[in-house]
Amino acid sequence: MKRRQLLTQFSALVGASALPVMPAFADNNKIVLGQSAPLSGPAKELGEQFRDGALLAFDHTNQRGGVNGRRIELRSLDDGYEPERCAANTRKLLDDGVNALFGYIGTPTSLAALPLATNAKVPFFAPFTGAEALRTPFNRYAFHVRASYNDECDEIVQQLQSVGIKKVAVFYQNDAYGQAGLSGMQASLKKHGLAPVATATVERNSVDVAAAVKTIMAAQPEAIVQVSAYMSCAAFIRQARHAMFMGNFYNLSFVGAQALAMELGKDSRGVVVSQVVPFPFSGTNPLAQEYAKLAKAASKELSYTGMEGFVAAKVLIEGLRRAGNNLNSDSLINALEGMREFDAGGFFVSFSAQKHTGSKYVDMTILTADGKVRR
Repeated sequence: MKRRQLLTQFSALVGASALPVMPAFADNNKIVLGQSAPLSGPAKELGEQFRDGALLAFDHTNQRGGVNGRRIELRSLDDGYEPERCAANTRKLLDDGVNALFGYIGTPTSLAALPLATNAKVPFFAPFTGAEALRTPFNRYAFHVRASYNDECDEIVQQLQSVGIKKVAVFYQNDAYGQAGLSGMQASLKKHGLAPVATATVERNSVDVAAAVKTIMAAQPEAIVQVSAYMSCAAFIRQARHAMFMGNFYNLSFVGAQALAMELGKDSRGVVVSQVVPFPFSGTNPLAQEYAKLAKAASKELSYTGMEGFVAAKVLIEGLRRAGNNLNSDSLINALEGMREFDAGGFFVSFSAQKHTGSKYVDMTILTADGKVRR
């Protein structure tokens, strides 16, 4: 009898080893999401606002019984917006058996994490970046809710063209994020027979912009497009205005409109920021109304970055719901790929087996001297 039991156990082990290995998830009673984000350092406002926005949606869902009877837990680790720390955080989260990686902040950090997620066959959902390097070539495990930086650059150049501006300079962060924005601007300008009149860089997590200001001012641009984090962009704006630059500043959405306005104070007047989610400060659509209601109940300030976290969480919650009770990487990916024109509240997201970019929505906003964001 004992010999038959041993043979049966051995056969089961051999059979199991021949099956494809799926990620081992942490807990069957809850859904665990892993996030690496800057929760300290010069970009911390972005990490905190995105996480807080996402938690509004996750907590609301948990209060109503969770997803298919399972509560959602978001585990957020601080990477200070540094790729090496992000990679270490990602390894830890994957070792802990998270169901998916969610809401990573930034291009260089996401580029460090995505290969780890892909190797582990764990979905990498809604990074806060529009870089093409994360979208091309197509990756089965990567899903993007927001429009790309190329989409944002096209919209900025369209606006510049509409007012007759041709002399455009680009100030960018000296890393993968900055290069993505620079490439997007070069491509968008080229469509109109133009090129940047000057470019200059700043190091990541630095506000040493004096040399960049000098280089760009020498070219006498009519407008300056900024592709960097909010503190370095604010430092550049102040110094450029001190150098008597009278033109316009344009920023990609990653800068974080509220963080930039807060850092600049009254100097924020007239700074333009492209956005990839609807205006969150008035209840003009159901999404904004829901976000504002939950933020008020949780005593959280409204922000575009918070709204993006909220949208990303809502879309993922729907994917998890559609994945059903047998949740694994394949069931979640298949569920997300089946989402066509999902209405998150006046903001529509579509995925397919060939397309993992959910939206191309871009809007333009302007900052005011009192720290507000206007459309």
